[in-house]
Amino acid sequence: MKPNTLLGKLYLIPTTMGDCDPMDVLPQTVKRTIDFIDHYIVENDKTARKSIKEVNPDKKQSELVLFTLNKRTEVKEHLDFIKPLLEGKNMGLMSEAGCPGVADPGAVIVKLAHEKGIQVIPLVGPSSILLAMMASGMNGQSFTFHGYLPIEKDEKKASFKSLERISFEQNQSQIFIETPYRNNKLLEDLLQTLNPETHLCIATDITLPTEYIKTKKIAAWKKETIDLHKRPTIFIIHKM
Repeated sequence: MKPNTLLGKLYLIPTTMGDCDPMDVLPQTVKRTIDFIDHYIVENDKTARKSIKEVNPDKKQSELVLFTLNKRTEVKEHLDFIKPLLEGKNMGLMSEAGCPGVADPGAVIVKLAHEKGIQVIPLVGPSSILLAMMASGMNGQSFTFHGYLPIEKDEKKASFKSLERISFEQNQSQIFIETPYRNNKLLEDLLQTLNPETHLCIATDITLPTEYIKTKKIAAWKKETIDLHKRPTIFIIHKM
């Protein structure tokens, strides 16, 4: 469907991935976009307002119209969220951290926008998945992001072995994440389960002053001590 010029445009607006100067990681196009948009679809009202204020301190918060999209949002509400677009107003879609639409509930709004003939404009910004892959030294020609792995211990370990096998057979890097407060337990299970020769990249606090990114074999990681508790982290494994 061709974009309708009478409709508003949906801008996918990246945010920082933690406490840092937004202009250190976001291009000027993000600021210019926030300058003229007053309607947003966001994951969290409070943090979205904070992000907008950090990018443009002069933006009047009272003029902002925010629709909250999260796991509790019902499907029937999605159409209400994009009404400003259908009325010709531009809107911004913001993730809680990083790029919207990737490992993010905003993808459903982007899909709906395409169905309604609304132009979708992605803006450049930090993606923890891509930045971790870039810095890992692993195969950037072929990789898969799996999101969260099973929580149950036996299923989780079976997933580790399956991903390890796929990485070896297809020469493909395997990327996944965990809820930050479970990171240390995930790492412990990885070290107990994977082959000593398998490579593991740990990328945490990406773009922040406390950023830590290292790739080592499992055997080498067993000699390290690292605390990942409540630190947003990307894990990548590759058996070569």
